[in-house]
Amino acid sequence: MPIDLTFGAAIIVGLLGSSHCLGMCSGIVGALNMGVANGLDGKPKSLFAYQLSYNTGRISSYLLVGLLAGWLGSGLAQLGINPLAGKLLAAAFMIALGLYLADWWRGLALLEKLGFKLWRHIQPLGKRLFPIQNLPEAYLLGLLWGWLPCGLVYAVVAWSLTTGDALEGAKLMFGFGLGTLPAMLIAGRVFTYFKDWVKSPLVRTSAGVLIIAFGLYSGFTGLQYKHHHHQTGLSSTVLQQFGEVLTRVPAILRKVS
Repeated sequence: MPIDLTFGAAIIVGLLGSSHCLGMCSGIVGALNMGVANGLDGKPKSLFAYQLSYNTGRISSYLLVGLLAGWLGSGLAQLGINPLAGKLLAAAFMIALGLYLADWWRGLALLEKLGFKLWRHIQPLGKRLFPIQNLPEAYLLGLLWGWLPCGLVYAVVAWSLTTGDALEGAKLMFGFGLGTLPAMLIAGRVFTYFKDWVKSPLVRTSAGVLIIAFGLYSGFTGLQYKHHHHQTGLSSTVLQQFGEVLTRVPAILRKVS
């Protein structure tokens, strides 16, 4: 019996994407740490508490987005979209994510470009919180940080959308957030010691290949599961729905950008 991608797989995707997280967000973490009032740089334990608060806020935003994505997915399911089409779409996004991490194809950068339009309205809110005076303020700033445009995040949001359930979507995004947590906690000043490792083509390529494997496995098991329950094979209707979704995505992105 095929094993579906689950909460544990979402954590693994977050871990595999850590090289991208370190490269993109380490500077942000450093800026957040420098924005803490009362000279906490000399107090590692206190600074760690602030870092944890930032990341708790960030993961909370991921959880909320996953909840909304799963809820939206459930609405699409009620409109008659075949679940298998959703599984294949999720697999396609996972493959796109792997290609993105390996720097073989930058298609997800289009989604980041769209996200920056929203980020321009959110970013000024964060400036009002500086300097950070306490842990609740650090948490609020982390909530805003969670909306930073990121192709890695968007791919997992698309995965959450295909769950067709609000709680399942939230669980996937929460698992992904937990997977990125170790990298984010060592970011900032510690990143200096890891910058060569993060920029290594071998590291990025390895992470990309593994995530592509996740996507291929997800698509294969979805097709296998369908074939197991319907010996006549995969219906042309499902393939047609999936093809229509994929062909419309570039046009929609061009229209919105």
